[in-house]
Amino acid sequence: MRILLVAVAACMIAGLLSSGPAFAAPGTAQTGLSDVMGGDAPRLTCAIPPIRVGAAASLTSFHRAMARCADRFWTGRFAAAGLTYSPPEVTVTTGTDSVCGKISSSGAHYCPEQRTIAIRITKQDLRDPFRMNIAHSVAHEWGHHVQQLTGVLGAQNALYWPASGSARTTLSHRLEMQAECYAGVFYSATLESINPGIEWEEWIDAVRGADESEIHGKPKNLAFWQDRGYRGGATGFCNTWTAKKTKVT
Repeated sequence: MRILLVAVAACMIAGLLSSGPAFAAPGTAQTGLSDVMGGDAPRLTCAIPPIRVGAAASLTSFHRAMARCADRFWTGRFAAAGLTYSPPEVTVTTGTDSVCGKISSSGAHYCPEQRTIAIRITKQDLRDPFRMNIAHSVAHEWGHHVQQLTGVLGAQNALYWPASGSARTTLSHRLEMQAECYAGVFYSATLESINPGIEWEEWIDAVRGADESEIHGKPKNLAFWQDRGYRGGATGFCNTWTAKKTKVT
């Protein structure tokens, strides 16, 4: 029953997307939300400021600049697909309270009902403000906002709550890995502006070697999807819903 439910999830979400901008299965790409296929994405120059160690105001400015950059990028992609884009609200705090409740130590959350990205500046961020790590908290959560705008979050949510056990876990992984892939698509156009302080291959190696998360799945698969989005440069490369289970668990 749980295996069947996951199969239904893939078909339901794929069907939801097929009537609008097409999202292709892994290995292919189609027109739609991804206006450019195969790595020819136009570069986007964004003004992303430096970060001063120990300065919360500096980190806030960095997050706000990343938010403006993400808005510009996804506005262009939605427009090319003939879709209307609306930006999320962005809140930045050094505390733990947000519009969607407590922010965990992960540092950032997407609140679908409020369409808000809530970012917490952690003590670790203040001590060691690694640019790419901090930038990713924005890029990944923006991926969830794209899922919200295209109806994917709603479809996944409808299937998640009646499910249980391994079916829920697989649905969660497919959702998170698609957001990871969308972050990679964003980086394909903006990485130079972000000035990450690390080579792309080194970053992917670091993602691959991170601790495993029950919600997000195996680091090696998160690295695979983020790299796939980056090298493909289009959302058409991010259909995790029809990918083999071994690629999303």
